[in-house]
This record gives sequence, structure tokens and C-alpha cells, in this order.
Amino acid sequence: MSWNPRVDLVAPFRVMSLLEAAQAREAAGHDVIHLEVGEPDFPTPGPVVEAGRAALAAGHTRYSPARGLPALREAIATHYAEHFGAAVDPERILVTPGASGALLLASQLLVGSGDRVLMADPNYPCNRHFMALAGAEVDTVPVGLESGWQLNTDLVARHWREDTRLAMLATPSNPTGHMLDADALRAVADTVAARQGHLLVDEIYQGLSYDLEPVSVASVAADAFVVNSFSKYFGMTGWRLGWLLAPESAVEPLTRLAQNVFLAAPTPAQHAALAAFSPECRDLLESRRAELKRRRDALLAGLARLGLAPSLPPQGAFYLWLDISDYSHDSQGFCQRLLEEENVAITPGVDFAVSGGEHHVRIAFTTGIERLEEAVSRLERFLARQ
Repeated sequence: MSWNPRVDLVAPFRVMSLLEAAQAREAAGHDVIHLEVGEPDFPTPGPVVEAGRAALAAGHTRYSPARGLPALREAIATHYAEHFGAAVDPERILVTPGASGALLLASQLLVGSGDRVLMADPNYPCNRHFMALAGAEVDTVPVGLESGWQLNTDLVARHWREDTRLAMLATPSNPTGHMLDADALRAVADTVAARQGHLLVDEIYQGLSYDLEPVSVASVAADAFVVNSFSKYFGMTGWRLGWLLAPESAVEPLTRLAQNVFLAAPTPAQHAALAAFSPECRDLLESRRAELKRRRDALLAGLARLGLAPSLPPQGAFYLWLDISDYSHDSQGFCQRLLEEENVAITPGVDFAVSGGEHHVRIAFTTGIERLEEAVSRLERFLARQ
């Protein structure tokens, strides 16, 4: 039996098999420290849970409009105005089943067979896989310390081709946690616009910033497409809710796509998400952001003792991207052995990087400081045997 050949362009997410192995070890009685999956150990905020319960009790279980509840789109627009100084018309917002739903809509609208897409390497693999499924060729541009682990205007200009249609950024990024400031975003947006291309920015870790003020491309480029999510900063991973901010001219075709692809985002989750913007919830989320910063700093201190701390610390998200080339050029095998020998689960870099992933790993500081310090001690023992 034959399948659509584009499916072969989607590589397996290796961390999921590693997670399965880690869970099996846990079930067998081993004390496993989970630093592999991008999901902090915080529960969904209480006000959101209560709003979800209330929505179910009130019978809010029918379809919503394809673009989402008007009240939620209004709340998101207000969020942009209050926190980023961006005047966003709620009509330009589509609420989606997770950020993945938003990325699916954007990829189907913006690129097709023969088009080329620019994005940084390393990057979140689903970003390039969605583009490949839409028929586009993805040009991954290796980035590093010299560019702050991000695409910048010089790299975009250098790698843009005649058939390039889209540049995609992620800030803060997964897996490196590095950010672009407003000036850098504006420069990239101007470079793309000068080439009559589109700019798509993944901002799903927006709000989780530690050293720089959080910024949205919506503040500097009104025609950019923006993917965001209630999963990371708002702590609603399992509720499967995100949004896409689009230029006014794109709203009608995106709405048609949404009507046909997923009809609507989950209605109870949308009602619950309204509570995510309440002052009570905001205070809790900010306290969690402060805790993540403490975890980052504690992990950096421990890794510095081992000579492994990155020279440019991550400014956001909850990941560290580590160079393990002094110990291994097989990140998959490195992570497998670390799990089997020391019960520490981290993610192989080959999940994220087309080039160089074999000697990098990603560590998620998604558990408490005491556990992070224990993980560093176990890692030290492991490295001593390499």
C-alpha cells in the first residue's frame, strides 16, 4: 500500500520514545528525573479550572464560531494592547486547537508546492514538518552564538531566494530559549517585506522571558502572522488551545480553512481561557515565571561547575541547549545511556537540529530546584565515565 510521499518528510519525534522508556523505568521502580518534555510541573491555574467547570455546568459544550468565541478574541486583543502596546483588531484573531492548529492554517495559506521557507536551525521540528506537508521546501539556516541563536536580517537577506515565500521566526525559541528584541524583529520584518514575502512568528513561549522585556512582532509589523498558545505561559497544555493573528486580508481565507479543517476549537476550553486574563490568574502566572527564572539560574550554576553552561544563557522559555561535543557526537545514544545509567531523561539534539544536533542536547528546567540539582549530580557522575 502506498502513502502520500509527503508523509515521509515528517521525521519521528525521538523524545517521545525516550519519554516512553523513562516512564517504563519509573513503573519498574526507578527514580527518574524528567527534563525531556516541554511541560512544567505546575497545574493549570485554579481560576482557569474553575471557569472550565462552570462552562461545563452551564452547558457550554456546543460548537463555537470557527474563529472562536468573540469574548475570547476580544480578551486576546486586549492582552496585546495592555502588554505589548499593539492595537490588534479582534477580527484578525482566530482561536485554534492548540498552536499546532494555528500553524496548520498558516502553512496551508502561505506556501505551496515549490515555495521555499526560511527558518533557523535548530528549531522546533513541527514547524518545518508543517511546511513540508504543505509542499514547501524548507531552507534551514544554521545559527549560533554570533547571531544570538536566531535568524537576523543579514541571514534572511543572504539566504532568501527567488522562490522563497516565507520566513519563520520563533521567539523565545525552542530548543535554545533565545529571543529577538523589538529592533531585531522590525529589521527582519522590513527585510522580508522588501522581498514581497511573508513573515510568520512563533510566539508560544511569549511571556516566559527572564532577561529581556517580552515583545510581540505585532508591535512592529502589522502584516506579520503570529502563532501563539495557551499551553506554555498560561499552563493549559492539555486544553489544546491557541490562536493565530493574521493581517486583515487573510482572515476570510483562513476562516474558510478553519471551517473545513477543524470546524472550531474546543468550546469549554475557550470559556476556561477567559479566566487566564484575570488579575488573580496573572499574579499566579507571574510568580511561576519568577520560579522558572530561579530554576534556570540554579541549573546554569550547576552546569557551570561541570563546564557545560552555555556562554549565552537562554533569555526565555524553559530550555537549555547544551553542546556535548567533548563527550559525544551521538546525542541519541548519549540521552539513552544517561537514562539507563543515571535515570535522567533529557532530549537529543537531533530532534531539533538538521545540522549539529548530534552533539547537542536540550534540557527542560520543568521541575523543582532540588530535583534539578540532583540531576546535575547524576550528570556529573555520568560524564566522569565517558
